[in-house]
Amino acid sequence: MDRKVVLCRCEDVTAHDVTRAVATGFDSLEEVKRYTGFGTGPCQGKDCLRLVAEHLAKLTDRPIHTLQPFTSRPPLHPVPLAALTPRTRGTPADKPTPAPVPSREGPRPPLSTSPGSSSATRRRQASRGSYEIAIVGGGIMGLALAYELACQGQSNVVVLEGRHLAWGASGRNGGGVRQQWSSALNIQLMQESVRICKSLAQRLRTNIWMRQGGYLFLATTAARVQRMEKNVALQNEHGVATRMIDVDEARRIVPALCTDGVRGACYNPTDGIVFPWPFLWGYAAAAEAKGVHIETFCPVTAMDARADGYELHTPRGTYQAHRVVNAAGAWSPEVARLLDVHLPTWPARHEILSTEALKPFLDPMVSVMDTGLYASQSLRGEVVGGITLHEHDAPGNTTPIALGSRLTFLRAMGAALTALLPQLGSVKVVRQWAGPYDHSPDGSPLLGEVPGRPGFFVCCGFVGHGFMMAPVVARHYARHLLGKATHPIFRAWRPSRFAEGEPVTEDWNIG
Repeated sequence: MDRKVVLCRCEDVTAHDVTRAVATGFDSLEEVKRYTGFGTGPCQGKDCLRLVAEHLAKLTDRPIHTLQPFTSRPPLHPVPLAALTPRTRGTPADKPTPAPVPSREGPRPPLSTSPGSSSATRRRQASRGSYEIAIVGGGIMGLALAYELACQGQSNVVVLEGRHLAWGASGRNGGGVRQQWSSALNIQLMQESVRICKSLAQRLRTNIWMRQGGYLFLATTAARVQRMEKNVALQNEHGVATRMIDVDEARRIVPALCTDGVRGACYNPTDGIVFPWPFLWGYAAAAEAKGVHIETFCPVTAMDARADGYELHTPRGTYQAHRVVNAAGAWSPEVARLLDVHLPTWPARHEILSTEALKPFLDPMVSVMDTGLYASQSLRGEVVGGITLHEHDAPGNTTPIALGSRLTFLRAMGAALTALLPQLGSVKVVRQWAGPYDHSPDGSPLLGEVPGRPGFFVCCGFVGHGFMMAPVVARHYARHLLGKATHPIFRAWRPSRFAEGEPVTEDWNIG
């Protein structure tokens, strides 16, 4: 009967969907939101939050007032993109531009704090004790690594996550997966990652909503075009089907595109997009099915080195592990400091917006290289995209990671997106959110054992590309940890390269 009881009309979420989420282990409102999609449509939970909360309280036998409300995303009401575009100075606006409501989410508590008053934890049965490998961080990198370790014979693994799954950057990104890079190492790596992604739905038994609509990069300067040509030639050498195209062909691929000022473009039809949430859930469920323990709302507050490994202290007890992998993304420096290890990485805030659903019109991910603008259309029809704002991108930035939303981003994104795709001017923005990039001094990751700390490994510094690289990096990292094989990435991206004066020269902002 509960299959017919609709709780969220925007996303067609039924009581049965919520019941299934709880049966799977997702029993907080934020987790149910990410698992079912309720509250992510135009109403932003205003119509469905009470209904879902009542059903969740009944299923979990908890008073409804003990359930923490999920974070609503600005704007308060859907706003047309054109209304967000800054007006020319001296030109009166037709009406005031609505300002987004500040997010209640705020900065993430430091890892030294307790998990707070969360109503539940996803993994109630995971036991404290001794493990071969402890992974700190339940994002896509940590979960994919845990899954690959189990696939390769090592399931005595625990994943410790300070919040719920999909809380951090892995649940806040655009889901792009591309093979267009400027070094042979990354081109080959991402070719393998795309191959893995194409088979993941079957391996994980989860629909990850993968769509290979391609990537279309646009350049507005002659220098950018020259770099594109060089990179495309290298990609072609390695079997990637990227090609240089002119503005007329760019418009044939995306008829709605405005190419004013565009000097050149490159296009690869085999790049794609996946939906981040089921991608993450799939890895988590598959890892658990193979014996991995996953603990959520379980932040690591201290670590002690022992003769046979490490002790990891949490508000829920102490875990022992022979080896530890720090896969905490933008929070990796905090984890490393628990062992007096300094990592040269730092966080940078990036924001994304999503529009109301539209009929399919945008096949590829489109990116303007000079501004960092990118936009794609999901299988559900929303246009999802972001643009680079550099306020906090300086090396060594120590600004706390704040994940609320800003009108500054909405204005910049509204202007850039409507200039690129003018027909979107009347399309409404439904939700906006922020997530952290995890920067390193040379823009490349840090992988491997930390010098001077035997058994303590890092897997961080992926900037905004960790999500697309997770499937392939996790596979090779598992082999590395199990002594089966060591991929060249562990030499190129070793943590000691900065002290040795050998940073990577890869141009991660290709073009």
